[in-house]
Parts: sequence; C-alpha cells; structure tokens
Amino acid sequence: MVLATANKDKAEEITLILSSRGDVELIERPLSVGEVEETGITLEENARIKAVALVSATGMPSLADDTGLEVDALDGAPGVYSARYAGEDASYQDNVDKLVREMQPFKSERERTARFTTVACLVFPDGAEISARGQVEGLIAPSPQGRGGFGYDPVFLPVGADGRSFSEMTPAEKNAISHRGRAFRALADQLEKQGHLSS
Repeated sequence: MVLATANKDKAEEITLILSSRGDVELIERPLSVGEVEETGITLEENARIKAVALVSATGMPSLADDTGLEVDALDGAPGVYSARYAGEDASYQDNVDKLVREMQPFKSERERTARFTTVACLVFPDGAEISARGQVEGLIAPSPQGRGGFGYDPVFLPVGADGRSFSEMTPAEKNAISHRGRAFRALADQLEKQGHLSS
C-alpha cells in the first residue's frame, strides 16, 4: 500500500502500529506526487480525498488518514483544521501555543474536555474502499508536558493515563490507546476478515 501522508512523524507511527499485523508493506508517497488539497468538511471526506488521489497517481492501493482534535470549550475546534489551526504553514509549536492561549479562560477539568479522532481510509485501484474510525477522550493540559510525540501530544491527557500527556508516553504506550492506533488496528481487522491480510 502507498501511504498518502508526507508527514514523517505520522508515517512512522502508522508503520509502527501496522508492523505487527500480517504482511503489510507500506510504501512512501512518491516525491512526484504533490500535496493533496484537503477540501472536505469532515475527517472521513479528507481521508478519502487523499487516498483516492494517491490511487489515481500511483495505480496502487493507497492508505490515508485524517485526524482532528475536538475541544468542547471551543465548540469542537480545531477539528478538521487541527494541522493548520494557527495558519496554513503553522508548526506543531504554533498550533500548541494557540490552543494553550485559547484555553486560558477555562480552568476546571470539566471545562477542558476534548477528544482525538482519526479516520483511516484504504482505497483500492478497482474502487473498493475500507475505512475505520478511532477515538480517545481526554483533557487539554494548561501547559505542555513531556518531550516526545508530535502535534498536540504535549497538551493532550488521555483518559486512563494517570494525568500523563501523549508526549510523556513511550510510542508503544501511546499507540496502545491512541486514536490513530485504534483506527488502524480496526482497519487491519477488516482487511484480515476480507482476506487481504494473513493474521
């Protein structure tokens, strides 16, 4: 399968999650394929747009995902705009800094609830599609915690992690409970049921 993302951090995480699932071989997106414009208004639409574009460009089964952080106090923002919350060319740090600023008025834990959602989509050259969704509930930390991970990991405290952020976990610990881990394991389950993967 061709991996649609050009984000090195996401690619490494997806590869790690799927590495224990049968005979999965993930191929990096060809350099000749440019960025795919995410014009959808849902995670499902954006994941499919990216996967379909890669199938058209490569003629190979293509795997894409889209991830959003929904913060209740911000009416679900940043949502589908999570990667560009602080602007089109925003860095991880830019996005985290903006989120921390936006959350300053909300002090109690019940005001800082949030969830991470990933939709994974695999499109085959014959037009067949498989998709799966993974979600994890949590809280937004008042300030970044930890040095690992990427994206919003330093400020997302998943439920059941004893107050640790994703950035304070090992990759294996994070993947075991994360939105992306849940989505791609669910996708692999479907592939096994349909005979695309040997278990």
